[in-house]
Amino acid sequence: MTSPQPVPAGMHTVTPHLVCDNAAAAIDFYVRAFGATELMRLPGSEGRILHAQVRIGDSVVMIVDAHPEWFMRDPNSYGGTPVVLHLQVPDVDALFAQAVAAGATAQMAPEDMFWGDRYGRVIDPNGHVWAIATHVRDVSPEELLAASANPCPESVTKET
Repeated sequence: MTSPQPVPAGMHTVTPHLVCDNAAAAIDFYVRAFGATELMRLPGSEGRILHAQVRIGDSVVMIVDAHPEWFMRDPNSYGGTPVVLHLQVPDVDALFAQAVAAGATAQMAPEDMFWGDRYGRVIDPNGHVWAIATHVRDVSPEELLAASANPCPESVTKET
């Protein structure tokens, strides 16, 4: 018998583990919004999910129902989150529209950014913020430094 691998096949060193008020609904949302594939679901008592995994692109995202008794609360219970999950995709505009159609709140419509990505942000129904980007041009370190003097266009500093 072989020993288990410390990092299982298909996993990365850092994996988001999202706490959701309704994990089953969150899984359905991620399938519709981001084309996620459900990998597994471990139901617990009281109808809550103890652990689930979906794959978005080449990454696994773990999902669990909120369990305040275990100090696990979703972002909405805190009034939001300072964490942003970043999706690098072939077509930011299409995925942004798909996510909004699936029930995400548009936080920032996609636009071309100084660092070379077309970039937008949505908030999922559980309060998780998702940045969605498509790389559209390479930017030299010198261009990046010069552009960083005024990094945020007005659209970044106000919500959609």
